[in-house]
Amino acid sequence: MKKILSIALMAILALSVAGCGQKTDTGTGSEAEAVTMKLAHNLSETHTVHLALQDFADRVKEKTGGEVEIQIFPNGQLGSETEVLEQLQAGAVDFTKVSATALSVYDAGYDAFSLPYIFRDQDHYYKSMEADVVQDLYERTSDKGFLGLTFYTSGARSFYTIDRPILTPADLRGLKVRVMGFKSQTDLMSALGGTAVGMPYGDIYTSLQSGIIDGAESNETALTTGKHGEVAKVFSLDEHTMIPDILVMSAASWGKLTEEQQALVKEAAVESTEYHKPLWDEAIEQAVVEAKAMGVEFHEVDKAPFVEATKDMVESYKNEFPEIKVLLDGFDQVN
Repeated sequence: MKKILSIALMAILALSVAGCGQKTDTGTGSEAEAVTMKLAHNLSETHTVHLALQDFADRVKEKTGGEVEIQIFPNGQLGSETEVLEQLQAGAVDFTKVSATALSVYDAGYDAFSLPYIFRDQDHYYKSMEADVVQDLYERTSDKGFLGLTFYTSGARSFYTIDRPILTPADLRGLKVRVMGFKSQTDLMSALGGTAVGMPYGDIYTSLQSGIIDGAESNETALTTGKHGEVAKVFSLDEHTMIPDILVMSAASWGKLTEEQQALVKEAAVESTEYHKPLWDEAIEQAVVEAKAMGVEFHEVDKAPFVEATKDMVESYKNEFPEIKVLLDGFDQVN
């Protein structure tokens, strides 16, 4: 029944998209067919990425003179991240935001972003994300039904625990740490000497509270928006990964736009990334202030021992996956 309802929803959405065209004066004396497109995601309307997506939609409307309008469906209204991506491939949704790691099943290159210490710092991360190798990656999935337009930062992921700082890999020995369900994260914990525990994000709070896990790893906002700072009192800034969110668009929807509209949509996407960067920095700063008020201690970390401990792991991924090697070699060349 759930599958039938999902198919019915996609059909309804596809019909609504097909029926929303209207004539728009382009200002050149001619009329163009106005197109309304759908953008769905699972974030709240207060999240910085939602604000960036709204900025993207506003810019598209302005740049195209109203020829292309984007209707946003936040809060998982149309389904989970995976479900919306499937709808996008089926042509029922035009845009969505997806964590880079979720796209690795379509191109192994996206797995590069889940590897530790591939970026030297935030500046290197931003410059790498603008490199040609990433633009090539965006286009490689067009035959899978979608292509990438731009990225939004989701910060650096670090370890946070109930009561002890993680200052060296040795501090992780014997600890059970919640990770996302990706092989690279399990391999990361193995390389550092900890025990990886896969579980949904929503289970972290009670698992920390009950002692099922000793810690988790994420950015600073997990302490506040997820309330994890109520039970995890130590945050260690090892910053092992920087995993971006990717704005993707249906390849079929892209093909329906004129070349000029395509260029304007791409331009609006890139500009929305620049709009998002200071928003994210402000969100992290506010999260740290709020977390400290909750009693969370923050510890600076010498990353060198962590880089050394995970070096062989990263090399093994480069050797096994040519797509990852291309990305990492490209990042190494970024100044």
